[in-house]
Amino acid sequence: MKVVDLRSDTVTKPTREMRQAMMDSVVGDDCHGEDSTVNELQDLAAQMMGKESALFVPSGTMSNNVAIMTHARHGDTAIVDAESHIYYYESAAISGLAGVMPIVVDHPTGCPDPEQITYYLQRNRNRFPKTSLLCLETTHNRRGGRPITLDRMKTVCQLAHQHQTSVHLDGARIFNAAEALGVSVKSITEHADSVSFCLSKGLSAPVGSILVGSNDFIQQAVQVRRRLGGGMRQSGVIAAAGLVALTKMVERLSEDHVHAQLIAKHLAEIEELELEPSHFPTNIVVFNSHKVGIAAPEFVEKAKKKGVKLSYFDTQQVRIVTNSDADQESIMHAIDILVRLINQTKNTSN
Repeated sequence: MKVVDLRSDTVTKPTREMRQAMMDSVVGDDCHGEDSTVNELQDLAAQMMGKESALFVPSGTMSNNVAIMTHARHGDTAIVDAESHIYYYESAAISGLAGVMPIVVDHPTGCPDPEQITYYLQRNRNRFPKTSLLCLETTHNRRGGRPITLDRMKTVCQLAHQHQTSVHLDGARIFNAAEALGVSVKSITEHADSVSFCLSKGLSAPVGSILVGSNDFIQQAVQVRRRLGGGMRQSGVIAAAGLVALTKMVERLSEDHVHAQLIAKHLAEIEELELEPSHFPTNIVVFNSHKVGIAAPEFVEKAKKKGVKLSYFDTQQVRIVTNSDADQESIMHAIDILVRLINQTKNTSN
């Protein structure tokens, strides 16, 4: 049985070129700053993001938490979206590790309106906890892979800075955001104080994320990374794959977006789903399975038995993520199975 894995872009396998680069990598002790491959990756990442410095870390979760712990202190607060990765998926590390209390705001795009955060930014810091940080996410996973528009990014970042509050951007899929918006990555990161992004999602590296910011910020972040156990030794072995990811895999992300639109357009033909393809501009498509009479976990299990692996957000929302390991033939195969399964489910529930 043919299997198409659309659970996430994290399931991607490293390319042959990545594997060769890993085998041939020149390494040293990164904790002494002597791994030339890691240094090359960090320099390239900082340049691409328009920041002074960068730090290679094992995961996106660590990258976000290193950023939070560098920007904020115990007892501070940070503004986060209710569906953000930092708040929803990182095992409460924002509080458990950083000692920071999240202020949760909810906006359908994942990026708050200025009116939602102004009160918290201007509160009297003698009476209330200091709001040290505003956390943003682009593209936004649980909001259907939406990118934050440049105007909105600039507006909320400038508002935060007016109140001496830093901005951290969780840009795990920031290259997808740039592709969808038709802009440079630097234009997205311009107003953020720090940015994290993943090498191991759509870019297909086996492991690793990058945190970028000012020289002073990254110097402090190195200490925090060590505190969290993220100090690595001959990590050029995995950094080598990251270099291939940044130099060879960024441009192909548009293929994933085309494939996601194919899926969205075919699902939109099923009237009951009430799905609008334009709501999914990157590589993530989400639909409400309850509208055809089945819980999301049950639908995902049925699809798996037919060879299509999906994920779900909750009892209603099924998530589909296109990735480099699923070519157009695989996508069309998956579409055929999903459409058939949805129609069968719909007819049975009626």
